[in-house]
Amino acid sequence: MTSTTPQHDDPLLAWREEFPILSTCTYLINNSLGAMPRAVYDSLRDYADTWATRGVRAWGEGWWDMNLALGNQIGQIIGAPPDTVSMHQNISIAMGILLSSYDFDGPRNKVVIESGIFPSVYYVLRGMLPPHVELHMVESEDGGITVPVEQIIDAIDERTLLVPISHVLFRSAYILDVQPIIEKAHAVGATVILDGYHACGIVPFDVSALNVDYYLGGVLKWMCGGPGGVFLYAREDHLRTARPKLTGWMAHQRPFAFEVDDIDFRDDAFRFLNGTPAIPSLYANRPGVEIIAQVGVENIREKSLRQTALLIDLAEQAGYAINSPRDPAQRGGTVTVNPPHAYEVSRELLARDIVIDYRENAGIRISPHFYNSDDELVQVIDAIREILDSGAWERHAGHRAFVT
Repeated sequence: MTSTTPQHDDPLLAWREEFPILSTCTYLINNSLGAMPRAVYDSLRDYADTWATRGVRAWGEGWWDMNLALGNQIGQIIGAPPDTVSMHQNISIAMGILLSSYDFDGPRNKVVIESGIFPSVYYVLRGMLPPHVELHMVESEDGGITVPVEQIIDAIDERTLLVPISHVLFRSAYILDVQPIIEKAHAVGATVILDGYHACGIVPFDVSALNVDYYLGGVLKWMCGGPGGVFLYAREDHLRTARPKLTGWMAHQRPFAFEVDDIDFRDDAFRFLNGTPAIPSLYANRPGVEIIAQVGVENIREKSLRQTALLIDLAEQAGYAINSPRDPAQRGGTVTVNPPHAYEVSRELLARDIVIDYRENAGIRISPHFYNSDDELVQVIDAIREILDSGAWERHAGHRAFVT
């Protein structure tokens, strides 16, 4: 049986023409890698032309300030004051920079995390925290769909130095209620680092209103900016006091004095930079950020809530388990569907140019964005049903791809 759903007048579908991949496949994995805007072709050509014709002069003609210029564009989307957002290669580097800013030899020797944390963040914490520091993990009580916020709050005490936690869980898209966590941490003198990679571009938030110390996110996913574009927001007081050990000449007040002495840090987001930035990534990152700003995260969220509810309804009608929150206030942009033989089904969907992904202990992640149609949601659930009914999933049994 083929599913049907009423069609909605959707002005956001006018943006489909700006994303070439949408004409070649059903692209529903925007929580992993957003579709590339057509304008990236021109942006990267601009980079190549600038390098070819201006050479080293490009640094004084825009490249040196390009990192913070893009950070300021992102800042307008996330409610950050000017010059408080810097760009970095990936979340591991950004987290490492922040951890290098802290002294773990004092009486505060506890770090509170949650079990939905992305592995890269966990690996950096385990690698950089001294052995005597207690890494207190609050476990999920429902198989990883949610984490108990009250237990996170209770775990934060006067010994706590840092609270690096997710804003939206990567497996289930569960949105943590982070405000009371931030308030409790600040009440006892702890610092909060939010990993909002799965929030930015799909869930509206305001870093100033949250009063969070640091917010990490990226343009790779919902912001359609491609790889190499992680942002680090730092509250303004930290821009005057933090002293990261993982640093470099771009963080110096006088970089071209080439002083071999104690670093004199800048008092803006340059403070968290280090060596030469990846300029090509910044060129590629920019068009997606500009589109998200034009569309508006509030508009994207309104459509996302409707489409994720539709996905849940379609999947439940088909009898498939859902490993994402039903409560729209707790749900990000992804619905994780867990049918029988989920991994094998995911491989057959990919073979049919229905682009999703699979996560162990969760299922098939389906992540529509503002440019996806309701018909595509019907298509993916109908395809799962047909793959199971026909036994097409069996041709993938016994084989595991390295990248899932």
